[in-house]
Amino acid sequence: MANLKDLKTRIESVKSTRKITQAMQMVAAAKLRRAQESAEDARPYAAQMNAVLGNLAQGAAESESAPLLLRGTGKDDVHLLIVATSERGLCGGFNSNIAKLARVHANELVAAGKTVKIVTVGKKGRDQLKREFGDMMIDHVDMSGVKRLGYAHAADIGRDVIKRFDAAEFDVATIFYSRFESVVSQIPTALQLIPAKFEATEESSVVYEFEPDENEILDDLLPRAVSTQIFTALLENGASEQGARMSAMDNATRNAGEMIDKLTIEFNRSRQAAITNELIEIISGAEAL
Repeated sequence: MANLKDLKTRIESVKSTRKITQAMQMVAAAKLRRAQESAEDARPYAAQMNAVLGNLAQGAAESESAPLLLRGTGKDDVHLLIVATSERGLCGGFNSNIAKLARVHANELVAAGKTVKIVTVGKKGRDQLKREFGDMMIDHVDMSGVKRLGYAHAADIGRDVIKRFDAAEFDVATIFYSRFESVVSQIPTALQLIPAKFEATEESSVVYEFEPDENEILDDLLPRAVSTQIFTALLENGASEQGARMSAMDNATRNAGEMIDKLTIEFNRSRQAAITNELIEIISGAEAL
């Protein structure tokens, strides 16, 4: 049984830890509100762009003059995986779940004889993947200095991806991120960026006449669409990270409280045992006299 001094020290240590986890939970809750609003505000714009491009792509996808971003290279030999995670930890399984999805996808591609290249956004994903896929990593985007995520950050990543595609460095690009559902639910997601894919919608089934033609419009819109999809993914990641951190810190606070209760009971029992031993020694000494 631990002595009273050690137990008291452990109780104070756990109490200090609980104060930290409570503070981090409150900070995550405040950041979550802003991040969730940003992610939800971006969804209608992304959905509308998807509908417009879906309509345009229907008429242009089969054309040999269609933009390369839409029709692709005609091969799928080289795959670029963009793994977006956070710069910080202490957010439960948020980063691990994204890295796991990317790891499974990469292993499947390698098993199929494909070449895999990886670009990481956020150091946690890089740290988790570099041991197994270090030789496949070609670039890393450091977001640690970004205080407030803006479209310009996603546009920089989008321009780099398109530049690599134009240089024939890969055939297919896929981004991995976590889609925010709620504080307790974040869904790891893989989204193909290049060749561009757009979900069919009721709006996209309507026939329009475009001026200028579809290909010219797509040449201008597709690069923006890539950046918009990256921006949406990063916003979803931001909300998911704060939701996961809030949930993780809440669990840590509860666990610390339970540990304090157990240690307090053990401390009281040890103290009572020490008092009892002292009384026995006093009584035994008195009887001996």
